[in-house]
Amino acid sequence: MRKKPFRLLSAPLLALTMVLSVMSSPARADSDPLIALQWELARTTYTLVEALNHPHPALGRAARSQSISVDIAAPRYEVFAIYSNFENHIGANPLLQRVVVHSDTTSGGVRTVNQTAIENTPLQPGLPATPINTHAQQRINAAGYFYEVDSWTLPNVITHQTITFEDLGAAGTRVTENLRFEASVLLIDYTVSQGVMAHQGIQSVFKQRIESGYYG
Repeated sequence: MRKKPFRLLSAPLLALTMVLSVMSSPARADSDPLIALQWELARTTYTLVEALNHPHPALGRAARSQSISVDIAAPRYEVFAIYSNFENHIGANPLLQRVVVHSDTTSGGVRTVNQTAIENTPLQPGLPATPINTHAQQRINAAGYFYEVDSWTLPNVITHQTITFEDLGAAGTRVTENLRFEASVLLIDYTVSQGVMAHQGIQSVFKQRIESGYYG
């Protein structure tokens, strides 16, 4: 299994809470240069504390995994190119307002995009959506037709994604999203239910748009 580049400390330390508040503060108050600094702070912090990341109820953290799939009647190369471009997620993801790209590099056949999604995110049941900066790294393997994403956002929610694209021949392409959510034990069930529902909604929109030639 590929090692995650940045991982979040699961122990409930006040210092880390303060760091998370800085790196994922409400988007309305943040300029693009500040968002880039927040992303770098996230990378540095996760690198330093990676060894301590073991989500466990005793530490107030939990993790859940789920996979969801959708079949799209279009060639794999087309579906992959559209799906892996996060600019195309604007509109497909109703929460996503814009994407700020900090770096875009390719090495060893893997394209790495460090970026921040500006999202209106529902943090808890019954509360209105709040503008949040979701910091992420996307690693795109074009030859293998898959990409990975690690993202971090308030309130201390982490999502790891591996999205694969299976060639179904004349039937098109099967997109499978393997999702792993990490959050507070108090929020993990809500995080999973809302996260899975959001990703299913995005899949549905991409299916409709790609099959109708929206991106043509």
